[in-house]
This record gives sequence, C-alpha cells and structure tokens, in this order.
Amino acid sequence: MFDYDAAILAAVQTAPQAIGDVVKILEAVQAVCADGDGLKWFNGLYLDVTQAVEARVNAGEFESPAWIAALDVRFARFYFAAIQSSLSGTQGKTPGCWQALFDRRNQIAAARVQFALAGMNAHINSDLPQAIVSVCQSTSIPPEHGSAQYNDFTALNTTLDSLIEEAKQVLNMRLLGDALPAASNLEDTLAAWSVAVAREAAWNNAELLWHLAGAPLVSSAFLDTLDGLTAVASKTLLVPVP
Repeated sequence: MFDYDAAILAAVQTAPQAIGDVVKILEAVQAVCADGDGLKWFNGLYLDVTQAVEARVNAGEFESPAWIAALDVRFARFYFAAIQSSLSGTQGKTPGCWQALFDRRNQIAAARVQFALAGMNAHINSDLPQAIVSVCQSTSIPPEHGSAQYNDFTALNTTLDSLIEEAKQVLNMRLLGDALPAASNLEDTLAAWSVAVAREAAWNNAELLWHLAGAPLVSSAFLDTLDGLTAVASKTLLVPVP
C-alpha cells in the first residue's frame, strides 16, 4: 500500500526479547511512516505507552516487574506478527481486527485519533488475553484477580488513560492534518471506547482461556469469535468523519 512497506516489514522481522527491543522496533516503524499512513498514529501512541511502561518498570513501581516486562514483550510480538502476515501477503493469517486497520491505512477522511484507537482496540481486545496466557504459562502463574500480577496490570490503567486522553486531543484532525468539521459524531464514537474497560475484559478473557487449556477446539473457536467482534469494533472506530 505504501512504497516503504518493505522497510516496515524488515523492522519487525526479529522478535523482541526485552522492552528496549520493543521500543527500538516501534521507533524504526515510526521513522519511515508518512503522516498520511494511519499506521503511524497507532504506532506512535503505542511507542509512547511502551516507553512509559519501561520507565515504570525501571523505577521499581511494580510488585512483579519481571512479569510486567515479559507481558510487554509478548504483547508487542502479536502486533509485529500482524504486520508481518499482512505486509508479506499472507492476509489470511492476519487477525481480522488488525486487517481492518491495515486495509484503511490511507483513508484520508478518517481522523488520526481513529487509527490510534482502532489499533488499541485490536491490540487490547484480541492480543492482550493471549499475551497474558502466554506469560502465565511460561511462569506457571495462573491469571487471577487479586494477584500481584493483576494488581500490577491494573496499576497501568492510569498511565494508559492519561496517554490516550492526550492522544484524543493532539490527534483530533484528519489523517493529512486538516481540521475536522466543527460538528461531528466523532467524540461520541471515541467516548464509547474505554481502555480500562477493554483491559479488564482482556484479563477476564485470559482467565477463561486459561481454563480452556484442555479444550483446544473450544479455545480456538472462542478466539475466532473474539477476533470477529473486535474487528467490528475496529471498523466502527474507523468510519470516516463526514
């Protein structure tokens, strides 16, 4: 779709092993994306979020910093994998919630903030439950409400809320930077999406997936349904502003 897609694809080829690696990959993607690419506005917000998480981990603000760091890395891999599958031409393997954004990257009638939140929607609602389960499996720590891991997970909500509220203000313009109409229903659409609610749902879904470990067909069907619902939400978030 863009002449620099090969550079983006090259940037995500190596799986990150630490939060610092995630930051470097996001920076590499951000460096090549043009303003007229909707991916830039999600990627930039995600970069800000990742740097904020890294700062809080380094400051010792969590009960289980290693667990949070591992989750950050596993989580990012899902985004990078979606880019890989989509830009390499194997779109059948790309989750529908991500393909909804990739298909509309050059939709200039949409606002930058719409791309930012559509990416957050895909990443949190579809990828995050799977990332939580992956880290819990590798650490033999089940996802449970009230655990140190859950407390650290929810402690991030204030940071994320702040960054997303800022993005709603700074990115409140069309893709190419021109002003939005004075009266539109965009604010109502954005207000309907909450990061705290989405992350709580992701944790609940991770607990469900954990208990479905012995039923792979049911687990796979659940993830397909979750992707489908998340794709509908992404498409709604990306409806062009009149």
